[in-house]
Amino acid sequence: MKIRIATPQDAASVQAIYAPIVLHTPISFEVEPPTVAEMERRITATLARYPWFVGEDDAGRVCGYVYASQHRERAAYRWAVDVTAYVREDCRGQKVGQRLYRRLLEELAALGYHQACAGITLPNEGSVALHESVGFKPVGVFRDIGFKFGAWRDVGYWQCALQPAGVAGEPAEPRVFSVAG
Repeated sequence: MKIRIATPQDAASVQAIYAPIVLHTPISFEVEPPTVAEMERRITATLARYPWFVGEDDAGRVCGYVYASQHRERAAYRWAVDVTAYVREDCRGQKVGQRLYRRLLEELAALGYHQACAGITLPNEGSVALHESVGFKPVGVFRDIGFKFGAWRDVGYWQCALQPAGVAGEPAEPRVFSVAG
């Protein structure tokens, strides 16, 4: 699998991976799939500050994607990011998500981020296994936090340290991701 920085031209492939998850599972709390134009806007907006990577299979088709986003707005949170991963249905169980996440987490650490956070609608054994396989640790569950498909859904939260713990002093500001590298 080739991993590369996403481009707006990947929007249709990304939308094709994400739309069935929105439509047929409680995994995403969106209830209507974003359009291709909306996915293009999201990719462009994310890449203005954070990394977004896609994996391509041997045929050059996008088989999965990962990206980072702002964790919270308050200034003290600026060293934390939220992360997201989705894998094309026929590519699941092939370590696509692991490889993509490892690349993303490596980049986030190099940019100076301290923690990566992930929310997982429960139950979701596959996503829990993916996150824990790349170093995420469970930190808590919000019970009955979202309502989709006629039921209240729990969301578990996982966290992954990107920098060594216990470093004293003010950390350097995290850097903005550059598409140019």
